[in-house]
Amino acid sequence: MAKKTEPVKKSLERTYVVPLRSEWIKVPNYKKAKKASVALKQFLVKHMKSDNIKIGKHLNEAIWARGMKNPPHHVKINAVKDADGIVKAELIGKPIEDVAKKPEEPIEEKKKPAAKKEEKAKEKKTEEKPTEEKKPEEKKEEKPAEKKEEVKGKPAEKVPTAAELAKKKE
Repeated sequence: MAKKTEPVKKSLERTYVVPLRSEWIKVPNYKKAKKASVALKQFLVKHMKSDNIKIGKHLNEAIWARGMKNPPHHVKINAVKDADGIVKAELIGKPIEDVAKKPEEPIEEKKKPAAKKEEKAKEKKTEEKPTEEKKPEEKKEEKPAEKKEEVKGKPAEKVPTAAELAKKKE
């Protein structure tokens, strides 16, 4: 029998020198580094034929290293396209790290303490509500009733218009 071999994942690896100056020269100084990173992604979309682009840590730091107003004119990168169509770009000489998905467990752990706090708060409210609710409600009801009676007892005051004020001055 012939031995079965595992399917080889084809990956496309290329080296580019990406010109950034032609793009960031079109925007104001305070937007240059951001435009350079957008231009890098657009370049990779065009040349690697994929919309799923991941820029590496070292490449991003190289673009922002000299500040927002002074990005590099061009960068030399290695771009690797996986079988899934994910393109990972990194500076030449730096290792390309796999993008790991964050596990869902930490999110659930964060929800549990919050849920416990809510349950404790609800328990405290249910214990305190029967004794405290009656007193504030009675006070709140009395105050608006007294104010309404006072307002009803007073005659409505007429606010003079601008024409009436002008006549009084003359």
